Amino acid sequence: MSRLKLLQIVLFAFGVVFCLLYPLAIIWPSGWAWHDGPPSASQYFMMIVGIYATLGIFLVRASRNPMAHKSLIEFTIWSSVVHALIMAVQSYSPGAHMGHMLGDVPALLFVAAVLAWLTYTHTAANDG
Repeated sequence: MSRLKLLQIVLFAFGVVFCLLYPLAIIWPSGWAWHDGPPSASQYFMMIVGIYATLGIFLVRASRNPMAHKSLIEFTIWSSVVHALIMAVQSYSPGAHMGHMLGDVPALLFVAAVLAWLTYTHTAANDG
């Protein structure tokens, strides 16, 4: 399987998962939600759900032609890294939730690493 085809599959899969952030928080709240109670109890969390669902839909759309949407993929890579690093630091603050070090922090770093590997190795192979 070519890296481009794998990138298409990964973009589609990650897009779907991003759209499923709300159900993930219901199934495993300590790994995905930063508040007590149901996911809908936090205005902040609902805002994040909306942002990630929107990004997820655009990643699904980008899966058809990834190289035409390289800036969206790069945004996903770098925003995932920044988001994960901020959450990792905040996980160690007083009263924070260490479950995130096993949930969304590694998940976002995984998304960034896989997308970077597939995007940049595919681009380098086509450039040279």
